[in-house]
Amino acid sequence: MHIPDGFINVPTSAGFGAAAVGGIWYSLRRAADFLDDRRIPLAGLVAAFVFAAQMINFPVAAGTSGHLIGGVLAAVLVGPWVGAVVLTVVLGVQGFFFADGGLSALGLNVFNMAVLGTMLGYLVFRGLLRLAPQRPSSLVVVAGIAAGIAVVLAALGFVLQYAIGGEGGAAIGTVTAAMIGVHLLIGVGEGLITALVVGAVLRTRPDLVHGTTAIREKVMAHG
Repeated sequence: MHIPDGFINVPTSAGFGAAAVGGIWYSLRRAADFLDDRRIPLAGLVAAFVFAAQMINFPVAAGTSGHLIGGVLAAVLVGPWVGAVVLTVVLGVQGFFFADGGLSALGLNVFNMAVLGTMLGYLVFRGLLRLAPQRPSSLVVVAGIAAGIAVVLAALGFVLQYAIGGEGGAAIGTVTAAMIGVHLLIGVGEGLITALVVGAVLRTRPDLVHGTTAIREKVMAHG
C-alpha cells in the first residue's frame, strides 16, 4: 500500500499532499476535544502497535503480501481524529527513517491511509453499527468489517491517483483489477486483526474504546 517515489507525478503528489495536510490539520484541531489523561497513553500504544504491525507482511496470493493499515482500528479505539493523526505519525516515521514509502509520496500515503483508511473507514463503521444489534459484540464484528472495507477504500485512493498522474506505464484497468483483487484479500486479514484487538481491549477496558460511544448514542436515541 505504501507508494514509492516516482510512481505518481509531482503535480498529482502535490495536490493530494495538500488535501492530506488539510485533513490532518482539521484532525489535529478536533483531536484536542477527545484527548484526556486516559486516552493520551492509549493513543501512544495504538501508534506503537500500528507501527509494528505495518512492518510485518503476511502472504496473500501468488507471491503477494500485505500488511495491516490500522486506520479503523485506531479510529475505533481513540476516535477518528486522533486515529488519523496516529496514522500520519506512523507513516512519517516509516518514510523518513525506514524508507517505507517515498518521501515525495508521503502526502499520497497519508491521504490514502490516514484520511480514507481512517476517517472514511470510521464513517463506514458508524454507518454499519447503526444497522447492527445494540450490544458490545456488534462493535467487534462491525469494526472488523469496516476495517476490511477501509483497505479497499485506500486502494481505490491509489487507483484514483494513478489514473490522474501515474508514471508506471500500466493500463488503468490492469492497475484497478490488481489493486482491488489483492486488497480484498488483504482486507480479510485486516478485518480479523482489527476485530481481535478491539475485542481484547473491549473485554479489559471498555471505557477506553471510543467506538462504544456510538452504541451509547444509539441506545439513548431509542430511549
